[in-house]
Amino acid sequence: MQGCIEPFDTSYVDFESALVIDATITDEPKHQEIFISRTYEFEADGPSGESGAMIKVVSENGNTYDFTESEAGTYISNQVFSAEPNLDYALEVTTKDGRQYASNTVQMAGISNIDTLFAVRMFNDFGEEGMGIFMDGSSSGDGPGYYRYEYEETYRIVAPHFRTEDLVVVEQEPPLQDYLELGPRSGDEFVCYPTDHSIRLILNDTEELDGNGYTNFNVRFISRESYILAHRYSILVRQYVQSKEADSFYSILQNFSSLESLFSQIQPGYLSGNIFSQEDRNEKVLGYFGVVSIDEKRIFFNYVDYFLGEPLPPYVNPCRYTAPCGVIDLVRYNEVKYIKPNEGEIRGGCVGPHITVPRVCGDCTALGPSEVPEFWTD
Repeated sequence: MQGCIEPFDTSYVDFESALVIDATITDEPKHQEIFISRTYEFEADGPSGESGAMIKVVSENGNTYDFTESEAGTYISNQVFSAEPNLDYALEVTTKDGRQYASNTVQMAGISNIDTLFAVRMFNDFGEEGMGIFMDGSSSGDGPGYYRYEYEETYRIVAPHFRTEDLVVVEQEPPLQDYLELGPRSGDEFVCYPTDHSIRLILNDTEELDGNGYTNFNVRFISRESYILAHRYSILVRQYVQSKEADSFYSILQNFSSLESLFSQIQPGYLSGNIFSQEDRNEKVLGYFGVVSIDEKRIFFNYVDYFLGEPLPPYVNPCRYTAPCGVIDLVRYNEVKYIKPNEGEIRGGCVGPHITVPRVCGDCTALGPSEVPEFWTD
């Protein structure tokens, strides 16, 4: 059972920089967003936004919606607008070097409707217990419905080792040495509300069902061992109704990668969307221009609603007590939080006078903001 691995260097001789366009217009009245970047080589840090482009969306009724770059590669419509049913829309892009791109015309495939969103204590296919987030939904389109989903989840975090006192570095002018003293700790570090967004493609269709409605679609599963369930949890699910062509594109995209941000990932092959170069039809352009209807719902639940009297999930960090040397720098860079004096409880090696825990154990703002979200209810 022995072997060796010999490292080797690789190079990419035929790398092709292709334009990547992620553009979805919804029927929600808002400043619509479009993202433009380029493919990148495997060893590169990541995609860079394509700056300096001119973007507009043109509708069949003669309306034109111009977009302005807000940050590198992100373009926001100059006005609030929403897509309308039974109207053709097309995307037009001119890059900073003058190259022109356009999309095929597309329409909304129907009006999106989420009937119910609910949580169930369950076991998944791997025998893991947790909470499943399910939904029933439909669309107004003819024939089967094709759906894409995104979610954002917000949860209450309580720092398990919060104290009302904290160590403060008192700066001194040389040759005097900096030292530590105890001071009050902000109460904002006790309870926080982090938010996470879905990062994978979630697709559903009713091709094998009668009509365009569905029931009991599992949009999310959370292990009962996940700390995000420990207190109160909320999830907002958005349902997009899209065309069969868009569903085919995203289904292939889903096979390439499990990340929702795959528009900026390395492609194992070329995936043709509905966007093309107006000057050279052989030029590879990645991405899809879609016009969709959106509906969204939010639910809340507490851990005790489903696991009454059962142990809480483990915290994100084991929160071991230490009494480190060099604690002044650890406090200065906010890497640890004070628990109590070290009165001989921790001995041996290089130990300091203060017992501490990692910052996340005593300061929940390491995970998210302490401000209560406007939508939050208890």
